[in-house]
Amino acid sequence: MYEYFSESYEESMNIAEQIAQRLIPGDVITLEGNLGAGKTTFTKGIARGLGVKRAVNSPTFTIIKEYMGKMPLYHMDAYRLDEEEDLGFDDFFQSEGVTIIEWASRIQAQLPEKRLDIAIRLGERETTRILQLYPYGNHFRQLCEELF
Repeated sequence: MYEYFSESYEESMNIAEQIAQRLIPGDVITLEGNLGAGKTTFTKGIARGLGVKRAVNSPTFTIIKEYMGKMPLYHMDAYRLDEEEDLGFDDFFQSEGVTIIEWASRIQAQLPEKRLDIAIRLGERETTRILQLYPYGNHFRQLCEELF
């Protein structure tokens, strides 16, 4: 596990952007954290790092949003899904894009083995966030080693 302390919204976006610059097609990132912890903010940083120009917002009601940058970015919100629901996630996980899943624990059994799990917690101050990164697979371990 790798831990990073972010002091601001912009710092969280910057670390996400640095991660994005090391992503390859087919990568999956999961995000967990309470409401308001910064999951969508982190996704905005990934999008910025991938060169996405459109505004990124939470896909809570649409479940999946797609953005185009250097490669496709699939932003999913599994909060409203049941563990048994299968919306063809494997198609996204094996695509030419990057997939980010908020509330991924709701579909744990469907997640690929190789992925980067990120837990975001509120810090002591309103703007402080604690990012805990759990890499699964050599690619993600190397990515974390390079950053931290």
